[in-house]
Amino acid sequence: MDTRHLVDREIAPIIDLFPRVDLNAAPIGQIRARAAETYSFLPPPAIVPEEVTIPSVHGGPDIMAFLYRPATRDPRRGAILHIHGGGMVMGSARQIQAGPAALAMAAGVPVVSVEYRLAPEHPFPAPQEDCHSALSWLAAQADALGFAPERIVVAGESAGGGLAAALAIMARDLGGPAIAGQLLTYPMLDHRTGSDACPYDNPATGEFIWTRASNRFGWRALRGDYKADDARRGWFSPSLAEDLSNLPPAYIATGSLDLFFDENLDYARRLVAAGVPVDLHSYAGAIHAFNAIPDAALSQRFNGGILAAAAMMTGPGDG
Repeated sequence: MDTRHLVDREIAPIIDLFPRVDLNAAPIGQIRARAAETYSFLPPPAIVPEEVTIPSVHGGPDIMAFLYRPATRDPRRGAILHIHGGGMVMGSARQIQAGPAALAMAAGVPVVSVEYRLAPEHPFPAPQEDCHSALSWLAAQADALGFAPERIVVAGESAGGGLAAALAIMARDLGGPAIAGQLLTYPMLDHRTGSDACPYDNPATGEFIWTRASNRFGWRALRGDYKADDARRGWFSPSLAEDLSNLPPAYIATGSLDLFFDENLDYARRLVAAGVPVDLHSYAGAIHAFNAIPDAALSQRFNGGILAAAAMMTGPGDG
């Protein structure tokens, strides 16, 4: 289905900025190099981060991360663990700094952006274990960084949003650290989307930026030889989790033309059914990663909502 006429006219230029890429057509190193060139158009971060090294709590190698500290902080407020996107196979916390810096500025809290290992070289559960290690490290830094450890929020976009959702399940299953909220930006949640086993049949989604073919590649790379038939399957693909109870409140923002639209709505519905508070927002005419065009009115509403949610979730008291 041709959906270009459905795309918001102000964000349509992103279609040509991020041309369709066949992930099977080149070595992954070349694909990552091309992606890095595309990310170069992003603005510089409002806060220059500090590089930190985090020890793995799962027996893996040390993890690089970037720490963003706002000029003023309220010790009653929390902190944010940010997880970058890239389809599980590309992207970098080093390359994508404007987003976590904006979160730190808007919420007035420290933000740590984790450089987790990428598939296919490091399939499940390596990325998830890196993110959990970063969460554990961040919780232990509450006194040093001056924040309330019970107010930590996990945040991410696309694959990072999927990993944030997986981390919420993983932290619940492992007994911590505590998470106060999930900030999920068009999260990548369901490994079945775009495959023969896909439970969604929406011809209007997934034509641009991140397609069904891209999704099959990303999930296949992450899966490796994992059978997704044990209790960790929700850590791998959150939509496979049978039990979504006792998870932190979630803010989910997605686009009506995004490949992940249906899985995002279904996940929100299941969270609500499990008794989890959900703030769900869908934006008409929005494709994947559209908010990279920051001056578009649609992007401003979308980004503004995310930043407001970050401030609310990390604030003192209930929220």
